[in-house]
Amino acid sequence: MGVALILVRHGRTTWNREVRFRGQMDVPLDKVGWVQAQAAAESIRRRWPAAVALYASPLARARETAAPIGAALGLPVQTHAGLRDIDYGLWTGLTPEEAAARDPELHRRWRTTPGQVRFDGGEGLGDVQARLRQLLSELAWAHSGQRVILVGHVVVNRVLLCTLLGLDLDAFWRLGQDNGAINLAYYEEGGSVVECLNDTAHLQGGSDV
Repeated sequence: MGVALILVRHGRTTWNREVRFRGQMDVPLDKVGWVQAQAAAESIRRRWPAAVALYASPLARARETAAPIGAALGLPVQTHAGLRDIDYGLWTGLTPEEAAARDPELHRRWRTTPGQVRFDGGEGLGDVQARLRQLLSELAWAHSGQRVILVGHVVVNRVLLCTLLGLDLDAFWRLGQDNGAINLAYYEEGGSVVECLNDTAHLQGGSDV
């Protein structure tokens, strides 16, 4: 028996607004991000009140997004290193334009074949996928037949969705994943299903705060 997954991307930060590579820099939510987190929490409370566990990346923006979800459902926020964002290495803090000017060939490959890129001083998508596969194995063992909530990052969530769908990591850019988005999936070895992708209906009217 598998495990049902409610996968959430964290709310907006100033570095999201400025379009900077965040990675493992501990950037907190901004005002809009807090509104998005509250909206996600209310949506999850209404739709999946029987979720049994809540896991978040150890980074502040994910923990802050998970906090109102935990409060709404009466669940503690458990951090898990498997959900930590990718390490962009020397690109951390740069804008895409700055990264392209610094290393145009790496930037070109990141935009065209992201699964084959490893960042100088950092990681590649394969490293993220390896820790997510370990996380899935742990969840399937600990929460068989149950529903759990995961709060991650754009890279983490896209890689996890690629993994569940059996897609090559070069399909990374084909999966939308907005701040505060909710996804619904079911993981079972050999039979994963993604039922809802990048749902942001709960954010309508609150994204310009």
